[in-house]
Amino acid sequence: MTDSLQTDSYFFTETDLDSLRTQRIVDEALHGMEDGELYLQYAQSESFTYDDGRLKNAVYDISRGFGLRSVLGEVSGYAHSSDLTETALKRAAETVRSIRSGQGGTLAIPPQGTNRKLYTDENPLLGGLDFQAKVRLLEEIDAYARALDERICQVSASLSGEWQIIEIIRPGGHRVRDIRPLVRLNVSVVARQGDRMESGYQGAGGRYEYSRLLMEENWKAQVDEAYRQARVNLESVPAPAGEMDVVLGPGWPGVLLHEAIGHGLEGDFNRKGSSAFAGLLGERVAAPGVTVVDDGTLTDRRGSLTFDDEGTPTSCTTLIEDGILKGYMQDRMNARLMEMNATGNGRRQSYAHQPMPRMTNTYMLAGDQDPEEIIAGVKNGLYAVNFGGGQVDITNGKFVFSCTEAYKIENGKLGAPVKGATLIGNGPDVLTRVTAVGNDLELDSGVGICGKGGQSVPVGVGQPTLRVNGLTVGGTEG
Repeated sequence: MTDSLQTDSYFFTETDLDSLRTQRIVDEALHGMEDGELYLQYAQSESFTYDDGRLKNAVYDISRGFGLRSVLGEVSGYAHSSDLTETALKRAAETVRSIRSGQGGTLAIPPQGTNRKLYTDENPLLGGLDFQAKVRLLEEIDAYARALDERICQVSASLSGEWQIIEIIRPGGHRVRDIRPLVRLNVSVVARQGDRMESGYQGAGGRYEYSRLLMEENWKAQVDEAYRQARVNLESVPAPAGEMDVVLGPGWPGVLLHEAIGHGLEGDFNRKGSSAFAGLLGERVAAPGVTVVDDGTLTDRRGSLTFDDEGTPTSCTTLIEDGILKGYMQDRMNARLMEMNATGNGRRQSYAHQPMPRMTNTYMLAGDQDPEEIIAGVKNGLYAVNFGGGQVDITNGKFVFSCTEAYKIENGKLGAPVKGATLIGNGPDVLTRVTAVGNDLELDSGVGICGKGGQSVPVGVGQPTLRVNGLTVGGTEG
């Protein structure tokens, strides 16, 4: 890799684009528009999958391209290309100008700049480990997991890394640049006892280098946790069903908050009136003590960004404060149309996609109650620690989530682990049923991926221990 890839001038030293002529094309294309930008992206990525004792997959990819967007009212024009040339950019400019149709607008003020840096510029794909070393590490993970217990019959480990250079150019010479690393390690194990097989999973990652992720104590802790889950599930009994009090554990269970509530607080759904939270600003939507934020400014976190994919610096946005709805997550277009401020939540999967309001790291703040006391206050219920897949209807907040690790609560104490429990409810309604908020806020380990409108982006979730009264549990006890 040449030194120029490490600098902010990559797009004008390693491609056919010229900085001044590119700026002129952007200025002309967006003249008379209310907003828009040129989004330039260079990305390196790699992934390795080790399964059944051998390397199953190894992929390395380099991509680069641009997306040019114009915005006028509620209409946007978008053109993208993997061809970083002036010819391709001029063709894109002709396309995005087509939305003008004789109308014109005043260009919005560009985002404020920031000198804040939330993660390293170093490329994790180049630092520390070569191809053979990464494969040997996955082999070591496989051997370590199998040595834990003779009941372990299958081990799968995957390692992935990404490094992006982003530059956003607006009319008038406003530019921002960012270098974004992202790494992740996943481990899953399957244990067999007689005719029964159960699995466990753990992953970790963030915006930092492989060296931090792959320290021996870190990857062993992931294997140990995956094994623990599989071992617990081997002892699980059929889950009870019915309406009962549910205690949600800290950390990853915040994915329920993300899906059932977070999407409903994104600006586009509320501007269009399709969210269950539309028109409720300033009103009580949750129990006292419930405060939810979206924070893209956390150092090294998977969902964090120095600035979003429109160039707006990310922020810590209070969505719900002590049960009162305070705000929405906004990109520039929806914020302007709703006469609000952009919050740094305009995100896109790549240069081939338009930005839209998306979450970054969304979590509930800690309360003041001891987690053990929260569990002790439940006579008969469910303690849900880990979740798998789920489905949510944004328009009404109804959700169904499957628990991958959960326990009975009997007379205030944890009982047997259960298998096959699902949580069924309504996001806005669940917020009003929260009766206890623990003092043990945790964020997830760095594995979140959020899908919306056909686009996927990395995100973070989190919460403290929560007690929710009268939640419907679907079970397998018969």
